Amino acid sequence: MTVLSFDDSGVDVVYEGTEFRLEKTLVEDAIGKDYPDVTDHEVLNIVEEDPNPTGEPRRIADIVN
Repeated sequence: MTVLSFDDSGVDVVYEGTEFRLEKTLVEDAIGKDYPDVTDHEVLNIVEEDPNPTGEPRRIADIVN
């Protein structure tokens, strides 16, 4: 299970027991959108090779606020 924790400057990730951080600029470059407009499902696609997201995608702006 992958755990994503969002804040204004990036995403803390726990993936297969490994913790790391995706900085805001890295997420923007990888997705091609401004950070607040990126969804949690899009970030999951960066982290996992074959993700199986559940629920509706949520924008980071909505999660952080």
